[in-house]
Amino acid sequence: MYKDMLVIGIAGGTGSGKTTVVKKIIESLPPNEVAVIPQDSYYRDSGHLPLEERQEINFDHPNSIEFELLVDHIKKLKGGDVINQPIYSYLTCTRAEETIPVKPKHVVIVEGILVLTDPLLRDLMDIKIFVHADADDRLSRVINRDIVERGRSVNKVLERYEKTVKPMHVQFIEPTKQFADIIVPQGGKNKVAIEMITTRIEKALMVHK
Repeated sequence: MYKDMLVIGIAGGTGSGKTTVVKKIIESLPPNEVAVIPQDSYYRDSGHLPLEERQEINFDHPNSIEFELLVDHIKKLKGGDVINQPIYSYLTCTRAEETIPVKPKHVVIVEGILVLTDPLLRDLMDIKIFVHADADDRLSRVINRDIVERGRSVNKVLERYEKTVKPMHVQFIEPTKQFADIIVPQGGKNKVAIEMITTRIEKALMVHK
């Protein structure tokens, strides 16, 4: 059924432009042909912790992700089953009771900073992509995003960057470049790389027509 599903992993540091790359790939393809599974939906629920402790969670450590569930969901999609993707809130650091039903597609993109750190998840991927950006560019994007989307102050963002984002990037994220089949410098600005990836996806979709 979907055993020949093309699973693409897209990783890279916080603020590297991964989401833009995914968006541009989707925009170049026919509608409803690709399922996107964001790693961020699979952060472990922290509702049992006090709010102060929740706000100190290290979101850049692999232990913060429920990889077991993510791997299980990709396997289920390959088997033709609909999955219930969790909904995670950065503001409360908890999972919602509601979920998002995701139907299997012939192409699935798994996107997130840590998706190449888990060997079981990597084994399910046909193409592994690492989006690279300079540290300064990533920091400026992180500051803008965390202030607007996650309600953090500039000082809090910078403190978090120094304490967790930067060291976790060096320890866990940057080393996963070695697993990548394709490294995309400049993120969403790299038209050539995006066209190459899109062409590969289009070929996979043509097989099922």
